[in-house]
Amino acid sequence: MKETIRLRPGQQEILKYHGGKMGISAVPGSGKTWTLSYLAANLIQSGAIQPDQEILIVTLVNAAVDNFSSRISSQLQAVNQLPGVGYRVRTLHGLANDIVHERPDLAGLSTDYQILDEKEAERIKETIASAWLNAHHDFFEPYLNCQDYQLRKVYEEKNNLPGLVVSISSAFIRMAKDWELTPDTLRERLSSLPIALPLVQMGTEIYSEYQNALVYRGSVDFDDLIRLALRCLKSDPALVRLLRERWPYILEDEAQDSSHLQQEILSTLAGESGNWVRVGDTNQAIYETFTTASPHYLLEFLQQSDVDSRALPESGRSSLSIINLANWLIEWTQNSHPHSFARTALTPPLIQPTPCGDPQPNPEDCPACIQLVDREMTPEQEIAFVVDAVEAFLADHPDKTVAILSPRNVRGFKFVDALKNRKIPYIDGLLQSTSATRLSTGAIANILNYLRNPESGRNLAAAYRVWRRNEREDESTAPVIKKVAGIIQKCERLEDYLWPSPGKDWLDEDAQLKLDERYFDELLSFKTVVQRWHNAIFLPIDQLILTIAQDLFLDSAELALAHKLSSLLRQLSNAHPDWRLPEFTLELANIAKNERRYLGFSQEDAFDPDRYPGQVVVATMHKAKGLEWDYVFLTSLNNYNYPSGQEYDQFQSEKWFIRDHLNLESEIIAQLRTLIEKHPYDWYQPGKASAEAREELVRERLRLLYVGITRARSWLTATWNTGRPSSKNVPALPFLELINHLERSK
Repeated sequence: MKETIRLRPGQQEILKYHGGKMGISAVPGSGKTWTLSYLAANLIQSGAIQPDQEILIVTLVNAAVDNFSSRISSQLQAVNQLPGVGYRVRTLHGLANDIVHERPDLAGLSTDYQILDEKEAERIKETIASAWLNAHHDFFEPYLNCQDYQLRKVYEEKNNLPGLVVSISSAFIRMAKDWELTPDTLRERLSSLPIALPLVQMGTEIYSEYQNALVYRGSVDFDDLIRLALRCLKSDPALVRLLRERWPYILEDEAQDSSHLQQEILSTLAGESGNWVRVGDTNQAIYETFTTASPHYLLEFLQQSDVDSRALPESGRSSLSIINLANWLIEWTQNSHPHSFARTALTPPLIQPTPCGDPQPNPEDCPACIQLVDREMTPEQEIAFVVDAVEAFLADHPDKTVAILSPRNVRGFKFVDALKNRKIPYIDGLLQSTSATRLSTGAIANILNYLRNPESGRNLAAAYRVWRRNEREDESTAPVIKKVAGIIQKCERLEDYLWPSPGKDWLDEDAQLKLDERYFDELLSFKTVVQRWHNAIFLPIDQLILTIAQDLFLDSAELALAHKLSSLLRQLSNAHPDWRLPEFTLELANIAKNERRYLGFSQEDAFDPDRYPGQVVVATMHKAKGLEWDYVFLTSLNNYNYPSGQEYDQFQSEKWFIRDHLNLESEIIAQLRTLIEKHPYDWYQPGKASAEAREELVRERLRLLYVGITRARSWLTATWNTGRPSSKNVPALPFLELINHLERSK
């Protein structure tokens, strides 16, 4: 294997690893996944583990699990070793589930505990928050910009206050669980504190009701799962010894997105002198402001005296000009940003091009392919400018990949509408769940919709069109399908068609004589299928879904989706024993209409841009992480989306109806910290946490801009817009500095 693969210098050093702690800083496009997979295969091949042991690989998303597994498997096969043996790849949630399943009693759970879906958890919080707000009408009076009662009613009617309560309480619950705090612990500490912490009081009350709702359902949420896994490890040294023996090596991917609990779990499994390799890029830590993740955990790990710090600085993804632009942003941030708090946002290593003879050479350099447009444009003008440029580029380069990256989904869909109007092919799956997911889910929802109302000819006709959806584009069969659907819809008594009594068969000999043979055969075939669905109606909902899927799907991806759907609906059935087909149909319809985001249902994690040459992928900057395109358009680079701490900046995390620009999500966490630490000379100071949240957002947005730049291989265009007329946005400060840098470089 080593003789046939050319390794880069950084990879060669890392693959010398045999044990201990190692931290690896990896730049965008450096091949960290390949390197970590190769390292796992090397350890297995070298005999570093016993037959009953495994290399544990922990990564961020489900698709990366499959990616790691396939890479390690192929590398083992290349040296004639049995694939699939000697390693285990898990997300953090998957690993936590494995740990809890070892000893659920330590977590206070039964062996058949359920994991609550994220959307269901959100729905519970919304219900509890609404009830809490109704019982505490005056709670937000001290925080509102205006004390006027009528204006306050406007806030409520527009869902501003209810939505804010959900947002604040969600941040509180997430952080409380990350710090392993229960509602009982919080109430006890509140009662002994000599100062009032009203936001924590609110958060604790909602947290308590939320946990009661989980207990009632016999469920845990994803944050609980991680917290309880750590509890199991802390409660049973024998379990820790068992797992350390099972997993003598831990390889952690995307370590820049590690949380406090993740670090605690992995450090416990590794032990003081264990074998733990952490790989990540702190410059791509872009989730800190809305999760408990932080790049500081990886940075601190890299600085420990017993950690061997390495780097993967070489990248063949981008042209030299794009690499230089990204590197200059790092250097400007560190040395010249006007605010000292922002200068730690981006750190070395700088990106280096790949050496000569590398299997992934950098694209041919093209300085003119970078356009940073400082022209003032309204949001509508920016869309028109970008779409014009896309259309012109694809006319000359139909084989290239293109992405338009926006700061938020709402803005992305405006680009989608413009592309649609211009008849430019586009892919919008990264904005929400993928079209394939929506269509497949919608197909099953249509069948359930008929089964819940089996007397409707219209619904049965829709079910027939779904059953034959793969043939509806065929010119020879499309007219037949249309005609048969019309015949079904006009059937006055569906019972005479599907379950006829003697002498009342809708498809009797007279009907056969009147109908074209093709239509008659279609009706007979579909009748058999519908009877099978009806016979399955009394099965549990998950088995009913799988029965329907066997008649609808042939594609392996669609069948895999059906299994996910069946698992989800089984969980919902357990949580809601009173649910029947109408409720389940509504859930599937909401997924199909993009109103639900269920964990594991979006295919975006496994998205491959190279599958869509000549089409425009529209995505948010966050969803573009880990991906790359030939041409990237970065849009909306104004001071609202990318603030820099200037006096004229606006911050989207600060609600317009809350006084003094307070960020209440940050304020409640600061109050929670006061409750935990109880420092008598450093009590909670209103507004301080909001100011710190501004600073953190500035740092994160610098990293987000860096991520955007490094998505491009050869072409890069960046634009800004003025926002709404009342906003008066200006170009983001780092964007202006990049423009000036390019001008000086000419």
